[in-house]
Amino acid sequence: MHRSALAPSALMRVAQMAEADRLTIAEGTAGVVLMQNAGEAVAEEIMQRWSPCRVCVLCGPGNNGGDGFVVARVLAAADWPVRIALLGLSDRLAGDAKSHAARWTGPIEVLAPAAIADAELVVDAVFGSGLSRPLSENVALTLAAVGRRGVPLIAVDVPSGVMGDTGESWGAVAAQCTVTFARKKPCHVLLPGRDLAGDVVVADIGTPSSVLDGIMVDTWENDPALWRHELPRPASGGNKYSRGHALLVGGYPMTGAARMAARAAARAGAGLTSIAVPDIALPIYAGALTSIMVHPLSRPEDFTQLLGDSRYTALLIGPGAGVNETTRARALTMLQTYRAVLLDADAISVFADRVGELAGAIHGPCVLTPHEGEFARLFGAAGRGAAGVGAAGDKLSRARNAARASGAIIVLKGSDTVIAAPDGRAIVNSNAPANLATAGSGDVLSGVILGLLAQGMDGFLAAAAGVWLHGAAAADFGPGLMAEDLPDLLPGVLRRLDTKMA
Repeated sequence: MHRSALAPSALMRVAQMAEADRLTIAEGTAGVVLMQNAGEAVAEEIMQRWSPCRVCVLCGPGNNGGDGFVVARVLAAADWPVRIALLGLSDRLAGDAKSHAARWTGPIEVLAPAAIADAELVVDAVFGSGLSRPLSENVALTLAAVGRRGVPLIAVDVPSGVMGDTGESWGAVAAQCTVTFARKKPCHVLLPGRDLAGDVVVADIGTPSSVLDGIMVDTWENDPALWRHELPRPASGGNKYSRGHALLVGGYPMTGAARMAARAAARAGAGLTSIAVPDIALPIYAGALTSIMVHPLSRPEDFTQLLGDSRYTALLIGPGAGVNETTRARALTMLQTYRAVLLDADAISVFADRVGELAGAIHGPCVLTPHEGEFARLFGAAGRGAAGVGAAGDKLSRARNAARASGAIIVLKGSDTVIAAPDGRAIVNSNAPANLATAGSGDVLSGVILGLLAQGMDGFLAAAAGVWLHGAAAADFGPGLMAEDLPDLLPGVLRRLDTKMA
């Protein structure tokens, strides 16, 4: 990834953002100024989105509440009718929050459901991203009253109750908009935090770029800027072999999954795509595929001989393969080639409770693309599995731990797919539309990634690119999507990326 591309999509953990604030203050920008800038940014967003109306600002006892006092003061100065409701006593406020609270000349009410009784807009400045406990009863009841009344809610930094590093919710209520500062946090792209945050606006509050660039992040929101320069592109002097040769194993009687994956690999740019199938299934595959070459497997040794051809540059097994010993043996044989290997679907499930065997067999680039059920089968429930990975805990941590334990790139699928590398890097995807929840879409995804791997793309970036392209293709189609529609949508997405590069 090019360093210039990292900053816009970097996700900063709560502790990293706190460190950025500390370094900014150390460089000469007072904390009270940062708080003023933050509150002004929220107030400006409110004035852009809504006409003057009755506003209730819910303030907490810390810096998030201090931001809220600034919001109230800026809106009141613009002749908006504003009320403030505070959690706790004003004389208990400290530091920059106390300073800004002292500038508020209006009354301060107790934070309770009654405070929002006539509000037409509510500002949630109760707790920021550092909260690590459930909401107290009065906060939960007040926010629930906002949701029950259907009053628009704008959150400062994160909706109160959303955990900044994981996106988990401990009683949060959905906001229409969230204004955060300097960089997004993992909670803004991981579910359910992403849905609870609504539209996320990243405001510049004066944190120097030198400070942000100096904090080493290892998590990003998926964006073409991360991998577009590494996307394989045909060279004028190239040929079909120079563009890579993808090989898949096709199953029987479930033939559709592998056929869709093969088409996706070809559409993603592989110069050649071949599929090895049982003898009995040859007429089905050969009759349905034209540019995809079909190889019958008549004898047990045929598969090993096929892999002996060094021109195959990336291998896939899993879609429709069957959860059986043959699938496991073929997956292990693929891994012994040291070539790029992608294991999906049944080729993941065959290693249930045998993740140590799988990890020991991984030598070259390897990508695993489990959904949550396959992930749980492979890595076990809480307290079980390789190195205690387990299926419990937040998604980002689980994917990272699984990648470290297995030595593979993990693509933990879902509406917030996480791509994790064994070295700790992770990318969270946020462009997948709901219409991707359809049978076979995961098989197409594995084919897209395979096509990129076959062309020599780095496994981590190929996985991230494949996930994003998959989501963009689905978004282009819209309602009524079937998985078999996806491969033919890829050229349009790739063409747009090429246009932006020009």
